[in-house]
Amino acid sequence: MTTSQPSDSPVVLVTGAARRIGAEIVRHFHARGYRVLIHCRHSLNEARALAEACNHSRSGSAAVLQQDLSSAEDAKKLAAQALNTWQRLDVLINNASAFFPTPVGQITQVHWDALMDSNAKVPLFLSQALAPALQASQGCIINITDIHAEAGLSAHTPYTMAKAALLAMTRSLARELAPDIRVNAIAPGAILWPESAEDISSESQQAILHGIPMATLGHPSHIAATACFLATQATYVTGEIIRVDGGRRLTG
Repeated sequence: MTTSQPSDSPVVLVTGAARRIGAEIVRHFHARGYRVLIHCRHSLNEARALAEACNHSRSGSAAVLQQDLSSAEDAKKLAAQALNTWQRLDVLINNASAFFPTPVGQITQVHWDALMDSNAKVPLFLSQALAPALQASQGCIINITDIHAEAGLSAHTPYTMAKAALLAMTRSLARELAPDIRVNAIAPGAILWPESAEDISSESQQAILHGIPMATLGHPSHIAATACFLATQATYVTGEIIRVDGGRRLTG
């Protein structure tokens, strides 16, 4: 049965939320009573389907925001859309991310810009634009980083540099925005294989699984549950990076 969403329910904005990990984060927060702002760039049909499912459960509980995220101005536009929807924000989750290989010798300015913009620049400017609203709600920012930001990843140097910048941003903003806004990060390990089978061979998949003490691939729900914990329960935690990697860091 469809029910109406209370007008004072908390609001979460998830970037890159139409599919994969972002969509699972949306579903988890929605199940806990949040109104959800589902950001997408190209995956508009998937974002609308997700919003429709949420609104079927609770009328007026989900909205789709379509916006390119490649510049500081784009971040400001998305922030304005978000605040115009329900005039409130409690949680910002910077999940949108470009990811593709860039072997040394083939790196271009276009690669650099795409990876740095989505993984570092836009999260900063979006956090800045939404900081007043988050301060008003005593809310939080959660950044989705990567275990490779600290360990490095062959043939992905600009990507890992961008994620390392996001880690630094997490710690710096946690200091600057305290005590009103908590800022934390989640560093996923092997959660989902790339969508194109050409991006990772079966041999590489087996090698990765062999290096995970839990001996299995993770699931988007593991990231979503951690995000919900940081938002709803970890009220005395800020500046932390939580690795969700099945113990992979233990094997070096």
